[in-house]
Amino acid sequence: MSTESERVWPTEWLRGMLNLCVLRIVADGPTYGYEILAKLAAAGLGEVKGGTLYPMLNKFVQAGVMTTRWEQPAAGPGRKYYELTEQGQQVFVESVSKWADFTDTVGAVLAGD
Repeated sequence: MSTESERVWPTEWLRGMLNLCVLRIVADGPTYGYEILAKLAAAGLGEVKGGTLYPMLNKFVQAGVMTTRWEQPAAGPGRKYYELTEQGQQVFVESVSKWADFTDTVGAVLAGD
């Protein structure tokens, strides 16, 4: 049996739910890309590449789901922070509800119900 740190999820599963996981992380408050990647990894989703995350974040911004702001700390590189808009909060809540319905449906199929 593999441990959480050894899990390798099928790519198509990750592709299907990564948007929702990113929305969940950003729903907790303003955050930046590297922190999102670290939280995804810490949650057991493995290493998500920046080349996957940043285009997704840009799509969220273009769709009005997130806003960005640039912060330059006293030390170190500047960071682009992402935050959900009101529309983004609504999209997140609706998506969580749909995900719950979907997983219930899949669970029933797998159980043979």
